Amino acid sequence: MTPTEPAHGTWEPAPADRWEDGYLSGNGHHGALVHGDPGDDRVIVTHHTLVRPNGSEDARAPELAARLAETQDRLLAGDLTAAEDFTDHRPLQWVQPFHPAFQTRVRRDTTGPTHRYRRALDFTTGEAIATDADWTSRVFVSRADDVIVQHITAPALTAGIALDHELPGTPDDLSVTRTASLTPDGALLALRARYPGSTKAYTGLTRVIVTGGTTTLSTTGVRIQNAGSVLLLTRVHRYDTREQRHPADPALPHPDDYTAFRARHLPLHRDAYRRVTLDLHADPDQRALPGSELLKHPTSPALLERLFAAGRYHLLSASGLRPPRLTGLWTGDWDTAWSGAFTLDANLNLQTSSAASADLPEVTQALRQLIEAQLDDWRANARAVFGARGIVTPAHTDGESGHSFHFSREYPLHLWTSGADWLLKPLADHDETTGARDPRTAAALAELAEFHEDFLTRTDADGQLVLLPSYSPENRPANGSWGAINAAMDLSAARHALLAAAAYQAESAENPEALARAARWTALAHRLPPHRVNPDGALAEWAWPGLEDTYDHRHLSHLYAVWPLDEITPYDTPDLAEAAHRALQLRGAENDSAHGHLHHALIAARLRDGTRVADALAAVLDGDFFHASLMSAHYPHRHVYNADAAHTLPTVLIEALIQSTPDRLVLLPARVPALARGELRGIRTRFGARIDLAWDEAGARAVVHPTRTLRVELRTSTGAGQLDLVAGEDHVLTLGTW
Repeated sequence: MTPTEPAHGTWEPAPADRWEDGYLSGNGHHGALVHGDPGDDRVIVTHHTLVRPNGSEDARAPELAARLAETQDRLLAGDLTAAEDFTDHRPLQWVQPFHPAFQTRVRRDTTGPTHRYRRALDFTTGEAIATDADWTSRVFVSRADDVIVQHITAPALTAGIALDHELPGTPDDLSVTRTASLTPDGALLALRARYPGSTKAYTGLTRVIVTGGTTTLSTTGVRIQNAGSVLLLTRVHRYDTREQRHPADPALPHPDDYTAFRARHLPLHRDAYRRVTLDLHADPDQRALPGSELLKHPTSPALLERLFAAGRYHLLSASGLRPPRLTGLWTGDWDTAWSGAFTLDANLNLQTSSAASADLPEVTQALRQLIEAQLDDWRANARAVFGARGIVTPAHTDGESGHSFHFSREYPLHLWTSGADWLLKPLADHDETTGARDPRTAAALAELAEFHEDFLTRTDADGQLVLLPSYSPENRPANGSWGAINAAMDLSAARHALLAAAAYQAESAENPEALARAARWTALAHRLPPHRVNPDGALAEWAWPGLEDTYDHRHLSHLYAVWPLDEITPYDTPDLAEAAHRALQLRGAENDSAHGHLHHALIAARLRDGTRVADALAAVLDGDFFHASLMSAHYPHRHVYNADAAHTLPTVLIEALIQSTPDRLVLLPARVPALARGELRGIRTRFGARIDLAWDEAGARAVVHPTRTLRVELRTSTGAGQLDLVAGEDHVLTLGTW
């Protein structure tokens, strides 16, 4: 049957040979990678808390505050390498690496050749379903019960069931014990693992509920014979053995049937996933293709439809206890690149960037939880490195520690002061969409403003504030060292943080102290220097005169003012927008990182350059970045499993079609050939309205569903106008040819 609407799922005609191709399910706590093999049905189990101790658990930021003034003096005197001495010379130390727990395995005694085999992933329900003749396996991770649910049916099902910890990269000295016991309805399997040289451990528990047949113990687990079906319920728990003398088993929900588990889960997952949809009126035959075949059609609108849906699904599934890691919530290997960390100087930021516009408050809440759990550590960073109040983020975290200890000469990440602003920006965006300022966001922004009050004390000859040392991730001036002066990103982040904090304080009109803080922070923001345009006509990455740009780099930190901020726009600051566009033109792709290409696309969309958006998308879609699972890789040719492209691509498509600020709506700003016609429904704006947009070659129709009464500026390809909105009254816009 040929699909007449976009596929809210994907499928393959064969099981996954590689774990990277396994279908993914998750609830933001537990994750599952599903191979779908009828003979050896493997499900790799993950959990956001599973990180391997590596000696960094007690690491702290370097105590450098007493030397800050001397370093600043040297930089101002022209010593461009002075910041290289602003260190305690420790070796580079990585955060604790993310790893899988184990895999559940159901190995059938006899299986013939596959017959009408199919495995599919339903984005709407979160179920990975594999079928072969009369065998069916269904897996999902429940948001309601926080458990991995697997249901297998087959006539006279006979199989061995075990928990297997031996995955690629498993430490040889990992201490593992397994137990199995029979229960009235089947069996209980447990796997307990203790990390080498550590008091930390984790326990996995699988309840096996068997319908019909017999269940007996085996040397590796349990064996079922002639059963009609088997239901597996799996959870993982990480703990410290000093706090739990006897390893505690993770509690499992009361046994129930698959249908009941699914019914409790569906409203929490399905309703969130369905809030936003994209329909590009793609070729029905291409919509019907397996994912691996569709990926061979990089210019197909059907591919963009499916990747948009998959990216939204995977982002939602990876967000809960914490936001997505570099690998989302999943890995099948203990040797995860860059520790499978939360990388805060672009990757996490890009991955979560659609949370407000794509109406995924679940992602915003997961990000908030990560932030709030680490605020004490961020305060310690500010005190240790800069001798300041307030907060400074690390560039990498394992989810447990927020201390800034990961740095080196070539990556002086302890100098970076923009991280908190970038992480708090989505929380502020969320407040704008809802129209209610969250006091927790206000408090965090206030602490960030206090940091800048203490840090911004040096001035140049003209009396303007100077930000130093200043680091532009992860680049360096062509004629200087990494720790420099007035990085464009740091200036924009400081300005935004101070003004945003002031705006939250100004809401307290009856509080004189709050109003005084707002005035003080606003005044400080206005003392920051403007951006600099270099001799090439490009926005300079460092606003300090004499520092030369390095153009071939994957990061685009210097264009932070364009995206995600609104400091530089074609409408309000056209000269700076032109300089930013020139900087984008000169920027190289360096090592072809997926995040670099899509970051480029996001900035291009803000600058109304649809050609550059299309080129950046083509670099990813033509570059073989996606696995058959529709999870992505960091580099071309599916090298290094990584969620950046998968989770960021939906933001790129949204920004090419709809942009908003608290007082502006921009429709169809960046024309892309693959987006020639279609419908995008459910987009949230920062002025509190929902937008349904339909467009084709002849024009466009937008229905605005406002929740607040206000006037906003409307920008389209034909110019600007005013849009008067009344809460609860739909407003229909009909646009001419774009």
